Amino acid sequence: MPSKQRAFEGPTAPLLEVCVDNVSGLQSAIKAGADRIELCSSLATGGLTPSQGFMSFAAQTSPIPVFALIRPRAGDFLFAEQEITLMQRDIETAREAGLAGVVIGASLSDGRLDIEALKALMLAAKPLDVTLHRAFDIVPDLYEAMEQAASLGIKRILTSGGASSASKGQEVLQELIGKAPKELIIMPGGGINPDNVLSLLQTGAKEIHASCSSPKKALGKINELGFALPSDRQTDPEKVKAMKAALMAYSSGQGTRR
Repeated sequence: MPSKQRAFEGPTAPLLEVCVDNVSGLQSAIKAGADRIELCSSLATGGLTPSQGFMSFAAQTSPIPVFALIRPRAGDFLFAEQEITLMQRDIETAREAGLAGVVIGASLSDGRLDIEALKALMLAAKPLDVTLHRAFDIVPDLYEAMEQAASLGIKRILTSGGASSASKGQEVLQELIGKAPKELIIMPGGGINPDNVLSLLQTGAKEIHASCSSPKKALGKINELGFALPSDRQTDPEKVKAMKAALMAYSSGQGTRR
């Protein structure tokens, strides 16, 4: 089934992608001004594949493009053959639900991109938009991996520049953006917030990825019985608004200088 959502053409300001892992977060991010959604489950573990029901709900209710993260488990990105098959099926579910894109990644034991696995996932994803996730950040040669991603037809790479955060990888991010093939978007992500986003936009980034989240407090026995992680977080609409305002202010400043 072709996607029910049109690919986002991009506002004048840099695009803001917000990752969410529940219905409340989805609705809050949209209302607060996000331009695109990365849909997942379990943000506390870095994000996993969202449920079929969540994909369908997002496709049916979101006025902005939604991409599903395709990651079957926490941990590394070295996937067995059976896991690749599972990921292909999850991609088909995202496409059939009507989502605009998927976010994928797979590694070899030495950290290089698993090109054969990615080819299989790309085939399953047609004609969806595809982002390569931060499996990119563990490769031994970022520039080689960037060229490989472009040759596979991947549209964008989510990356911190190989560092523990985008701020720490800012110099590398700027180099990647400057050297990226014309058809490939380098999207900074990793610890981006309203306080550091303006600095990161100096890299030339046209898209920014953030969770815009705050710690989530679980009540009573929910914590005691182990139904919530200490690191659980919830999309914070005020942070989304602040990020969006920062991006708009940056864009206005650029326009004034021109």
